[in-house]
This record gives sequence, C-alpha cells and structure tokens, in this order.
Amino acid sequence: MEYSEIISKRILDLCQKRKITVNKLSTMAGVTQSTVDGIVRGTTKNPKLKTLHKLAIGLSMTLAELLDFKELNDFTFE
Repeated sequence: MEYSEIISKRILDLCQKRKITVNKLSTMAGVTQSTVDGIVRGTTKNPKLKTLHKLAIGLSMTLAELLDFKELNDFTFE
C-alpha cells in the first residue's frame, strides 16, 4: 500500500466514524473540496503537512492523533 492510499483510508475511516461526508470535512477544515477529493482519491500523492493539519482540526483532533495509526506507523518511506 502506498502512502497516499494509507492517508486516504485514514481520512475516509474517520469521516465514516464521525458520520460526516468528505465534503462536510472540507468545509469544517477550511480546505477546498477539490483538495480533499484529491487526497481521498489518491491523485494527491503527498499532501502538504499544512493541509493534513487543517483536516485534523476539522476532525477535532491533533495532527499527531491523525497520523498516529498502525498502517502509517508500519509504513517504510524509501
């Protein structure tokens, strides 16, 4: 699994748990819908840290909480 797929799955899982759409997340995070769509579709291969931070805030969590999960912790960057 690629980094972009891991991040996409994480965001989709968190939206599902919170019962919100990706569009709603983009509004809550102050990020354009096209940016969030690019991340969840995997067309954005390396989302900016600033964007991930905004998404974390939109999800009422810290950036550390957003990025601290098994799949990403097990991922090896080359």
